[in-house]
Amino acid sequence: MSQTFSIECLIPCENHLGEGPLWDGETGVLYWVDSTGPRVGKDAIWRFDPKSGEVTSWPLPKDVGAMALRENDGAVLALSDGFYAFDFVTGAIDLIASVDDDPTRARLNDGKCDRMGRFLAGGMDDKEELGICGLWRLDPDLSLHKVEDGIICSNGPCWSPDDTTFYFADTFKNEIWAYDYDIETGTPSNKRIFASTDDDAGFADGSTVDAEGYLWNAQVISGDLIRYAPDGSVDRKISMPVRNITSVMFGGPDLMDIYITSMARVSHPATHDGFAKQTKPQFGAGSLFRIRGLGIKGVPEPRFAG
Repeated sequence: MSQTFSIECLIPCENHLGEGPLWDGETGVLYWVDSTGPRVGKDAIWRFDPKSGEVTSWPLPKDVGAMALRENDGAVLALSDGFYAFDFVTGAIDLIASVDDDPTRARLNDGKCDRMGRFLAGGMDDKEELGICGLWRLDPDLSLHKVEDGIICSNGPCWSPDDTTFYFADTFKNEIWAYDYDIETGTPSNKRIFASTDDDAGFADGSTVDAEGYLWNAQVISGDLIRYAPDGSVDRKISMPVRNITSVMFGGPDLMDIYITSMARVSHPATHDGFAKQTKPQFGAGSLFRIRGLGIKGVPEPRFAG
């Protein structure tokens, strides 16, 4: 592993809650979302073209947890109350399927596609307190299935390169889990603890997996980017310039750049004291960061097949 690397504050976009970086290998651009940007008048979907340096953004009428690109243009969004189709040209959203999590305090959060083109996204309690949310799977035929429940805050869904293991975190239960995964049916089973954050300064947020089968997790609050070996041991820890990093994704033409989103929001629920009390964002918080020079390659992200 290369030891000489650089961390760059790539776009000082001041995202209220930057999340879900998604590299599109077909067009060579990066997408990400500002999950709670609509609450403060900010655009919710963002795109960066490294070739031209152009940054484009789109507004949404409600919170967005995650986005998956579709095989036939457009995207599928995990919005607060369900899955929606999104048109990049018109900005229109159309409901595909609603979820039945408590609408008064639950919303969809992090999500990704498996390599059969299914979109998995889970919910979170907006007060970060109760296990009232589910993990949902949207199939290419647009049918919706609940595959897990009892979740406080869904984060970090991703798969081992051989598709046999599904990783998933409940941030405020201080655990990252591993499941056996049936890629033919999209069914997770045999849940077990992959890694615990009980003794860490941060909580597990968004994740991705590299080509060697190691899991990368962005720890919110501590600002640590952690690489876990397949056995759950910590292989490497990189301290980022801001504390509230939120998710991580490989990109670039050779999938050897690492993109990290972050959060500028300083107001958090009072149900736990994990977040530092801030009156204004840390310098650079909410920016998009890029790491180069680690010599580690990612894996391509699939599109939604529906």
